[in-house]
Amino acid sequence: MAHSRFHDLNLSNATLIITDIVILSGIYFFASYYLSGIYSSAPPAFDLRTFAHLFCFTLPIQLTLLAVGLYNEKLRENFRGITLRITVAIVLAYLLTFTLTLLIPYLTLPGWTKPILYLFALLVLVTARYIAITNNYEQLGRRRVILLGHGNRAQLINTSMRRKADRVHFDLVGYIDIPGDLAIEETNLPRITLTQPLEDYVRQENIDEIVIAVDERRGTLPTDSLFKCKIQHILITDVIDFIERETGQIAVNHITPSFVIYNGHPSKNKLKAFLSWLFNSLIAMIILFVSWPLIIAAFIAIKIEDGLFSPVLYSQQRVGLQGRLFSIYKFRSMRVDAERNGAQMAAKVDARITRVGAVLRKYRIDELPQLFNVLRGDMCFVGPRPERPQFSDQFAQDIPFYAHRNDVKPGLTGWAQLKYPYGDGLEDAIEKLKFDLYYIKHRSLRLDLLILIRTSEIVLFGKGR
Repeated sequence: MAHSRFHDLNLSNATLIITDIVILSGIYFFASYYLSGIYSSAPPAFDLRTFAHLFCFTLPIQLTLLAVGLYNEKLRENFRGITLRITVAIVLAYLLTFTLTLLIPYLTLPGWTKPILYLFALLVLVTARYIAITNNYEQLGRRRVILLGHGNRAQLINTSMRRKADRVHFDLVGYIDIPGDLAIEETNLPRITLTQPLEDYVRQENIDEIVIAVDERRGTLPTDSLFKCKIQHILITDVIDFIERETGQIAVNHITPSFVIYNGHPSKNKLKAFLSWLFNSLIAMIILFVSWPLIIAAFIAIKIEDGLFSPVLYSQQRVGLQGRLFSIYKFRSMRVDAERNGAQMAAKVDARITRVGAVLRKYRIDELPQLFNVLRGDMCFVGPRPERPQFSDQFAQDIPFYAHRNDVKPGLTGWAQLKYPYGDGLEDAIEKLKFDLYYIKHRSLRLDLLILIRTSEIVLFGKGR
């Protein structure tokens, strides 16, 4: 049984993805074979062009389903909301495919086929998702887990994964007391009293994973039994690694300086840096080409609300790679005199935000001018959000390893923006740092693409900041 997973990918949503691919492929071949017979006596030819059409049909739908959050393991939506998201995904995929066929006419489907294909896709995907929900698909691959220890480190699971949705992949069977653990308040987690060797208990109770959460390891761990469990292919995980895997965050208060030594070093490879800039610049140009009507609309709306001579853009100093300062650009979403009393962090409910600004911020239109920062090389599309120097200095003094987030370029969006709601204080900065450090440790092109696609959900549904 595989226990590692690619960030949010696990057996339950991997099953959804594979099922959707099979469904979409079946719909396509049904349309190609049966519907073509209605309009032509010749059977369809299953050649290279057929499979190119299949790819052009299935891939955009898969991407848009991901983009609207339908493969998000912690999506909290009723069936009506899920139906709406599937509908939005199908519409977006239709538009994406239409644009693609304009660029590559070879991929154009017969006019009568396309609307039927997408209508079938909508109906069958909604039905399949209803069946999956009613059969508790999220329970697939659920693991039985026990804790070794019941002290402060074991409590990290309660503090990091309070909600039921946070524990969707495992069933915490209970804990085993280990000598030397610090006393804590009792929890509802059952205590396991061993009357037999640990390896026998694990085998009889079908335990899949043992999480090491002891406060004092020296001379307290049952190493012989753990070795025998390992031989039985039982996964043995440190509690910090367990939390990182299950939540997508780093437990900041429990990591050591070795984390900084072994993770997140900035690359000095000039070719890699150039290719990264080129990749980000190409995306910036594409988004600029698509979003220019929104840019013009934002310009006009700000002028109408605040007057012909009101400023449309504003810039602020932000902290970038290796602590270097740069000017970030945004559409102005607050009153002109918003900081007459000095710098202050924006709040979720902020009286300084204008009516137009509220709309711009909700759908992130205010951040479109930052495409210029990407083109200039100050920022990437994905990375920790850049902070103002005043607040960055304060957080660096109060939060361990906060400055480590400056080891990579800041981004327009990031892992923290996907995983954590809007926050404007020290505690929120600590929580977001946990996700930023996770991104720094695991950053890759695949993770960047995942974050970019899933950011679409935030933009489309006006979530987060």
